[in-house]
Formats: sequence, C-alpha cells, structure tokens
Amino acid sequence: MLHAFWKNFLGNSPVWYKQAIIGFLFLNPLMLYTLGPFVTGWVLIGEFIFTLALALKCYPLQPGGLLAIEAVILGMTSPQMVFEETVANFEVILLLMFMVAGIYFMKDLLLFVFTRILINVRSKVALSVLFSFVAAILSAFLDALTVTAVLISVGVGFYNVYHRVASSSGGVTGNDDDDVHHDHRESLEQFRAFLRSLLMHGAVGTALGGVCTLVGEPQNLLIATVAGWDFITFFLLMAPVTMPVLACGLLTCIFLEATGYFGYGATMPKVVRDILVDYQAEEEKKRNALLNAKLVIQGLVAAILVIALALHLAAVGLIGLMVIVLLTAFNGITEEHQIGHAFEEALPFTALLVVFFAIVAVIHDQHLFSPVINTVLAMEADLRPPMFFLANGILSMISDNVFVATVYINEVKAALDAGTISRKEFDQLAIAINTGTNLPSVATPNGQAAFLFLLTSALAPLIRLSYGRMVIMAFPYTLVLGGVGFWAVTQFIVG
Repeated sequence: MLHAFWKNFLGNSPVWYKQAIIGFLFLNPLMLYTLGPFVTGWVLIGEFIFTLALALKCYPLQPGGLLAIEAVILGMTSPQMVFEETVANFEVILLLMFMVAGIYFMKDLLLFVFTRILINVRSKVALSVLFSFVAAILSAFLDALTVTAVLISVGVGFYNVYHRVASSSGGVTGNDDDDVHHDHRESLEQFRAFLRSLLMHGAVGTALGGVCTLVGEPQNLLIATVAGWDFITFFLLMAPVTMPVLACGLLTCIFLEATGYFGYGATMPKVVRDILVDYQAEEEKKRNALLNAKLVIQGLVAAILVIALALHLAAVGLIGLMVIVLLTAFNGITEEHQIGHAFEEALPFTALLVVFFAIVAVIHDQHLFSPVINTVLAMEADLRPPMFFLANGILSMISDNVFVATVYINEVKAALDAGTISRKEFDQLAIAINTGTNLPSVATPNGQAAFLFLLTSALAPLIRLSYGRMVIMAFPYTLVLGGVGFWAVTQFIVG
C-alpha cells in the first residue's frame, strides 16, 4: 500500500521531483520556526518558481497548490487574504473562463486566416515582425491574455494539421513521438522550433503593445485610476518610454531572426508548407454553404468582439461569454459535451492562477517587498524614477506584475497624500511603475500572465516550450526592453 500511495503521488512525475516537493513541505515548517516568516516567504517563492520551471514534468497546480495550502496552514497568510487577492483579480478569472472558451469556437476562422498568412508570407523575418506587431496593436486595444489565447489556438491548429500527416496514428499524441514516421521526425523538430519562435515573438508583442494604453494590461487601468488619467493622457505620458521600446523591440525581432541566436531563426520546412497548402486545398474542396455560413458568423462575431473590447462595453470576461453564446447559437453547437471541450484549456490555468494569488497573499502579509520599496522611496528625487523602474522590473520577474504595481502605486499615492512628494514626482513615479512592471517582466513566465498562460497551455509540451527555454528566448528581449525602457525613463521622464 505504501508503494501504491507513493506511485499515485504526483502520478508519473520523476521520483526526484516527488522527493523535492516532499522535501519542501517538510523544510518549510522548520524554516518558519528557526529563521522566521520573512526568510521562509522568500524560500516559498523560490519553491513555487521551481514548480513553474518544471511545468513539463508536472503541471504546477498540484505541487504549487500543496505549497500554498501549507503556507495557509502555517499562518503565513490567511484564507481571507487569499480570497481578497482572488476577488481583486476577478476580471482576469472571468476573462480566462469565458474569453478563452470563446476563442475556441472561433478556431475555424483563425485557421482559415492564418493558414493563408503562413503560406503567402514566405519570409520568416517578415512573418515574425508581422506576428509581433499585430500582437502589439491588438494588445494595446484589447487584452494581452485574449491575444495570447488566439496565438495558442492558431499554434495548436497548425501543429494538428501537420501531425495528422506525420504520425501513423493520424492524430496528435502530445509528448510522445513514437508514432511519428521516421522521415518526418527531423522536419517535425524544425517545425516545433519555427512555431516556438513565432509564439515567443507574438507573446513579446503583447507586452510591447500592452504597456502603451490603460487597457493593455490589468495594472495599467489600476495605475491610471489612482493617477486620474484618461485613455489619451495615459498614452501620451507613457509614449516617451513606450514608443522607443516598441521600435527597438521590433528591431530585436528582426535581429534575432536574421542571426538565429537564442533559439530563433528556424524556417518552416518545405514538407510542412506542402502539407499546409494541401490542407488549404482540401478545405476549399469541402467548403459548402453550411461551412461558409459558419465562417461568416465567426467573422461577424470577431468584429463585434473587437468593437466591444475597444469601446470597453463590459468586463472582458462578460464579452467572452457573449461570444460563446453568439457563436454556439448561430453555428448550431447546442450539446453540453460540445461546449465542455472549450473550457478544458483555460480552467486548469485559472485554478493555477488562484494558487498563485495565495503566494501573492504571503508576499503581502509578510511584507516581503517592503525593504525594497522603503529603500527606493528614501532616495533622491532624480534617482527615484529609474530606481522605481528597476525595482518594479526585478520584483515583477519574481512575482506577479499586477501585485507589484498595486503595492507600489498605493505607496506612492500615500506619499503624495502625505505631502512627501509633489504631483509632478508622483506622475514620474507612476510612469516608472507602469513601464517597470510591464517591460522587464518578460524575463520569466511568472512575470507576465500571458507568458504563464502560454507555458501551461496544451501547446507548450507539443512544441517543447519549457520554462527554461522561454527564459532563454526572452533574454534578448529582456535586455532590450529593460535597457531601452531604463534609458528612456532617465532621459525623458526625470527632470
């Protein structure tokens, strides 16, 4: 029975991984009572990042959830604080539940459009810049997570088309390549590298565009609300930093594809292009009035989606629910099990996000970031904006950028209300907080919700996109976005 319990614990994860998680669970109480909650809190963050880094060994929900439950039991945070953190991010949860499912019902249209783009745009550099720039524009007016959901849906669609031909089973097996024909294996690896680079360019594009407007990322709206900025004011105040960063980000995309550094530069294999061309031809043959009507409905609903999001007619999640209702009603998807498949992708990540909020609650209750905040606020006025940019960037790599922005903007608002800083200084620091939490946080998947969503999606294991590989591929972008952002803050915001 003991052997059976051990075998069931975390399923097929490696033995060393299981031992590590058990070790963490035994170590944390000892550290709490010997070194105190502050040190133990930082160790807990490291342990949680460990579970994210090894997401391909075991989905982080289970090991991360065990660590979060233990933290609550040990009194490092409370169920109430976890609940409050979750409620504060309820719009993000609604978005994941409904918007991602809504995109699922739009996959025929997405595959229809993007297959043509992939076949007709033969230059990998042009294709990469197109993915990054379109993702940036969409994220500026819509939402980074929604755009990432589109990218994931497109990636899975392309992979499925090729894998159906490349495998003897005629279907997608996920991590196992045993059924892939031997003569297709090399091209499959190249196609995975091709998709990885496109997806990473697109994911970075969501950060490049998301920082520009008050709707691009959740923390932007929070900062704008506290500062009292409207859409145009926010855009103009951020532009001295965000526009140079956008330009340099796109130049970085071109450089990486031209040089092939950091895992970029892979082109689409000819055999894959041929299969996609054949697939497109087959789809054209099968297309009838019924299928065309479905595409028309998906196109109309896509237009409604863009308008509703751009005008912010409702919370993003509620717009997603509207998309689900419209697409299923007018395209004849009326059985419960058909609808259920749409939620399989997003709900595990939604659960993981709530576990992440429990870790954020520990950070909040144990004041883990307070020493950094107090040190920066004690600096000279000219040094504060660039130091705030750096501090927010570094902490956002470790924690959630929304949480970091919340903590910092509230501290700065309190300093303004107390008369410690002027309104001009407040505006400078608010710009530094927004750009700091949005730009350097691309360094790790836990820094950006869109990156974490991509890492834990069904697509990541298919294209072998691990935590470590994401960090390596994001590294040049981190240097450029962080470096140019820091330079722009020092040149254009200070003074």
